[in-house]
Formats: sequence, C-alpha cells, structure tokens
Amino acid sequence: MSLDKKRMLRTLNGETLARPPFWLMRQAGRYLPEYREVRKSSRNFLEFCYTPDLAVEVTLQPLRRYAMDAAILFCDILVIPDALGQKVEFREGEGPVLEPLRSLADIKKLTCEAMPAHLAPVFETVKRLSQEIPGDTALIGFAGAPWTVAVYMVEGRGGTDCSNIRKWADEAPEDFQALIDLLVETTADYLTLQVKNGAEIIQLFDSWAGILDENQFRRWSIEPTKQIIERLRKSCPGVPVIGFPRNVGKRAEMFVTETGVDGVSLDQDQPLDWIAETLQPKCTVQGNLDNQVLVAGGQELDRAVIKILQTLGNGPFIFNLGHGVVPETPPEHVGRVAELIKGWPETAKSIS
Repeated sequence: MSLDKKRMLRTLNGETLARPPFWLMRQAGRYLPEYREVRKSSRNFLEFCYTPDLAVEVTLQPLRRYAMDAAILFCDILVIPDALGQKVEFREGEGPVLEPLRSLADIKKLTCEAMPAHLAPVFETVKRLSQEIPGDTALIGFAGAPWTVAVYMVEGRGGTDCSNIRKWADEAPEDFQALIDLLVETTADYLTLQVKNGAEIIQLFDSWAGILDENQFRRWSIEPTKQIIERLRKSCPGVPVIGFPRNVGKRAEMFVTETGVDGVSLDQDQPLDWIAETLQPKCTVQGNLDNQVLVAGGQELDRAVIKILQTLGNGPFIFNLGHGVVPETPPEHVGRVAELIKGWPETAKSIS
C-alpha cells in the first residue's frame, strides 16, 4: 500500500480523518499473556530486545488482536547507553540499573563508534517488521530524548529524585553539555538507521522533561530535540517526528513551536480544550487517555474515549494514551477502545 494511504502518515501530514488513527504506547507488553509467554524464552530484557525473532513477534502481537494503525518497534531507550559502553542491567523487581556517570571523565570513556554494530539486531528487527506488518499499518521507530536518557545514565536508575543530574546540570553545565551533545549525535544516527531499515515515523520520548524549569526545559529538552529533528530532516527528509515531553503542562506549546515536531504526544493532565485550541492548529496532536481509566474499563472508559474523540477529532489527531499501557490492564479493555475508535463516529450515538 502506498504511504499516502496509511492513516498515521496522512494525519501527521496535517490531514483530519473522519476516523482518527490509533496506537498505544507500550501496546506490546506484560498485559498480554502471549507476551509473557514469549518473554520466558529470554534470559534478560536486553537479550530480549536484541533478539529479532522475539522482538518481531511481540511487536506483532497487539496488531493481531486489535489491528492498530501503527506498530512501534519493540525495544528500550537504554540500548543507547548500552551501545555507548555504559554498563546496563535489567534486574527482576528493580528495573534498569546502570553504572552511574559522575564526571566529565566518565563521559569521555563513552564512544559512539560501536553503535551501528552493537545495535545491528535492532535494525534487523526494524527491517523485518517493515516487511511483516500489514500494508495499511505504519511502523514507528523511537528513542529516548537526550535529557531522559541522561537521567538514567547519571542517576543509575529510574524512580529517583534526580538530585545528581540536577546538581551536575546546574553547577557544571558545560561538562554536562558534553553528555547531551554525545546523546544528540548518537540518537540522530540511531534513528537515521532505523529509518533506513524501514521505520516510517519517529517518536522521541522525553519522560523526565517535567522536572525541568522553563530555562532548563529550553536548554536540556527543547534544544537537543530540535537538533535531532534537524539532523533527521537532512538524512531522512519527509519522515515525521512525534515528540513526547511528559508532564510539561502548557510548556508543550513552547516545545511544539521551538522544536519543529510534526506531532506532539500529550499526557492525561493536559486539558482537552486547551489542546484543541492551542496545540492542534500548530501540529498533529496525540493522546491522551489516562492509562488508569483503561485499567478500570466500563462506562468511565467509554465516556473518556468518546470525549477525547469529540474534542480532538475535528483536527489532525492520533488516539493514544497519556502514558504507556500498564501490566495490570485487562486486554479486553484495549479491545473496547479499539472497537469505539473503529466505529467512530457512529459509536458516539450509543454512549450516553
């Protein structure tokens, strides 16, 4: 199928569709029993990400169940520090654990030269997915934005108060800039190789952007994102980029205006009317169902989905969550969301 027939690409090109496209962040994952079964065959999570047979299979699983309009590469944002030479582990019950960076000398030990070879299995997964997904389904490649990846690299894990990275960025910004610059270069090259192997859309996840004040947000989130997009537009002209600066509230307008993203993904705390009035005239918007409402299901879920469709469906819009699918989500609730969207706008008549 030609690219201009894919709903995701049409929408990211600024088109308003009667039935918007949809996909869900973390649509492949532990909420699906078939995913949990495949996961047993790998010793650890990084090995899982680096095994194309497994990564392709779990990427395809939600498409078989729900026929989303996009598949997103199954991988993790922390393959970048792993490829740079930082020690990265995924421990059961703890999540990612990294050997933390604490100085400019630590940064200088990292190298991007091995990235293409180290991440060759990821590019193989992308290539195979581009051949195996349905013809009307778009393939999304992704990476973590430099600030968010740096949080893990400096703190050594998620779920901290980010005191180490805050102190470093505030007290020695030029030294810290060296890490951001390295991540901009490596991430742009990584995403370019994803596109060269078949990715049609790129999403940049800046999950920790919300901890930054306005000036920090501009320097450590907006500017690196802008640089990556500029590099991608030179190496891969025409490939749309969706940014996801999580928990930034109304600073999302700054992000859209200053980075040049084609689409912006929005969390559940950003008001729908404000999104429609302020952001949607500037770019395609994506979001923003609360993932806990998806867990709860029932009439509350139906009403939330319909309200989002009614408010944002009059402009370029991609239905998604405000964050990823959580493991305790009943698969049938995802099925209900798919049913409501695919039946839109007729489904609005059946919801009180």
